[in-house]
Amino acid sequence: MAQQDSAPDATPAGPTQPRHGGLTLMDTPLRRYFDAAVNYGASDLIVRALQPPRIRLRGRLQALRAEPVSDEVFEQWVDSSLSPAQRRQLEVEGSVDLSVAAGTARRFRVNIFRTRGQTAIAARLLQSEDLTFEKLHLPPVFETICRYEQGLVLISGITGSGKSTTIAAMLEAINHQRACHIVTLEDPIEYLLVDDKAMIHQREIGPDVQSFEIGLRALLRENPDVVLIGEMRDRVTMEAALQAAETGHLVFGTLHAPSTSGMFARIYELFAPEYRPAIRNMLAGQMRAFICQRLLPTIREDLHRVPAVEVLLQCPPARKAILDGREHELDEVIKAQRQSGMQTMTDSLVDLVEKEYIHPRTAEAAAPSVEELRMRMRGIVS
Repeated sequence: MAQQDSAPDATPAGPTQPRHGGLTLMDTPLRRYFDAAVNYGASDLIVRALQPPRIRLRGRLQALRAEPVSDEVFEQWVDSSLSPAQRRQLEVEGSVDLSVAAGTARRFRVNIFRTRGQTAIAARLLQSEDLTFEKLHLPPVFETICRYEQGLVLISGITGSGKSTTIAAMLEAINHQRACHIVTLEDPIEYLLVDDKAMIHQREIGPDVQSFEIGLRALLRENPDVVLIGEMRDRVTMEAALQAAETGHLVFGTLHAPSTSGMFARIYELFAPEYRPAIRNMLAGQMRAFICQRLLPTIREDLHRVPAVEVLLQCPPARKAILDGREHELDEVIKAQRQSGMQTMTDSLVDLVEKEYIHPRTAEAAAPSVEELRMRMRGIVS
């Protein structure tokens, strides 16, 4: 889509009902931009005053043909859609997170933020249809991971790599497989899960609980079997995750790290040096699956982006490498344990090229080692 394309003007019948009263962004004229993002199949929407809105298609920002609005009008639209608490947060912290629904089927994760005295909106369209591993093009080993009943499952990747979607699919798989109690602590809630075999309680920071710290203190008193703590953003969050895993819960969370082996370094950085040996021991015992994920543009017309995933599972060689402080050798552990469902990022990239999902140049740009990728493409496996 180029600059001359225009966004749809039609507004779906009936306003979106907000979760906690008041208006939402979808009750303002901004709705047509969100609808355009859905109709074009965009992954993201970025809007601010005095500029045409932009959507991200196949990883590239492209402008919609729409008349820019003034600062005053844009501020009115945003202000009318926020609760008093959200307005205070935007004023004090400079940004606020929320989620909004586009009709009954699609949801956006939204960040409203201040930039050079103006307000801007960045929204991500969340996957909504059939959160299954097959539809999301995730490997079969994810089914195995969802059968664990205790331990720590972390997913890493840059912002926009699909971590939240993957975790939602895993929770949905558990929801359909076994009778258990799932409790999530999210900021904001991105995917609304509906009880099936499991009972699900999703708690959102702000409307349901004042802060992550308060929510974490209450978490284990809520009798969960499966827990989602959202982003592992600090020492307190990571300690809570490890404690929950040690006391018999299956714990999911996300982390920012470049690889599965790099996730350990990121975790150790959260703690003072004197505590790191104890954390290493806990990780060696409680790690069930560490997953690193990237979203890559495809060469297919029916699919914009596809995940490339690296998977490390608990096994005796992995446990020993962690206990010995040799996390940098975990790539070799994955290669030696491929039959168990583990895979390196290079394994995943080769598979996506061979299935004609991505171009070899895309694989090379994402590969940890271009030379190793090229050898694999020639059939040479280490």
